Amino acid sequence: MSYLSADIDQDCLVQGACDAVKLLIRPRDKDLGGFSVRRTLPSPQQRMVGPWIFFDHMGPAEFPAGEGISVRPHPHVNLATVTYLFEGEILHRDSLGSLQAIRPGDINLMVAGRGITHSERERPELTATPHRLHGLQLWLALPEEDEEVEAAFYHYPSAVIPALDVDGVPVRVMMGCAFGVSSPVKVFAETLYVEAQLRAGQRIALPAAEERAVYVAEGALKARQTQIPEHAMAVFSDLPGVVLEATADARIAIVGGERLGARFIDWNFVSSRKDRIEQARQDWKAGRFPKVVGDESDFIPLPE
Repeated sequence: MSYLSADIDQDCLVQGACDAVKLLIRPRDKDLGGFSVRRTLPSPQQRMVGPWIFFDHMGPAEFPAGEGISVRPHPHVNLATVTYLFEGEILHRDSLGSLQAIRPGDINLMVAGRGITHSERERPELTATPHRLHGLQLWLALPEEDEEVEAAFYHYPSAVIPALDVDGVPVRVMMGCAFGVSSPVKVFAETLYVEAQLRAGQRIALPAAEERAVYVAEGALKARQTQIPEHAMAVFSDLPGVVLEATADARIAIVGGERLGARFIDWNFVSSRKDRIEQARQDWKAGRFPKVVGDESDFIPLPE
């Protein structure tokens, strides 16, 4: 989706009480025209966790008949987007000609590389009735050597994402490797993305990664003596043996991976080079990005 980095508005608290948790980020709700978005990354204290540079939790949103999300065509460069839904459906179109309905459990990976345009809307059959939307949208910074790769689109249906039981906890390894299994989802750097659903009192070990964090989409956790409330992200140190315990029934996302160099972010553009972002801005303003196939007549203007 299209968001201004200037919209970030968060309370970030450095945690000294637990050497496993370096930072607790509490995002504030954002009303984006009828549904709620919580932006956690980037934050002033933590721009990235591994290659992850953007983390939004959208919804749960209730739409009456005749309404729904309708994100007009907009551009990206030098990043990859990941869309994952808990409920609802989004119809993805892009300038490569991709047309894909994203449904709960699927992983939708769009590699912008040197440049792509896409839109996110809902099918008329869906908007004709009351419906809900709930999910995550994340951006990955690409390693410098991959920033200008050809744009690409990958869709992984729910059935191909590894699911396993870890000490009674249902876990899905969405991207990267954890708990002895590997996801088929394409990665460019060492990347970690795991979903787990815990009942109150259940525990799970935090997978190893150079950088890692956990976001509580529903419920609450604790790590040693640090409480991690609903809709908060805890950023961890590299201390081994960290165990997460649910203090209420919880759905969590564990993200992380290898540390990349500094990145600039402006509107929908991410790059290791500030001049590349300025070029992308001018290209969008001048109409030099390719149009979304099947959605050619509309677009989001460049914010000034």
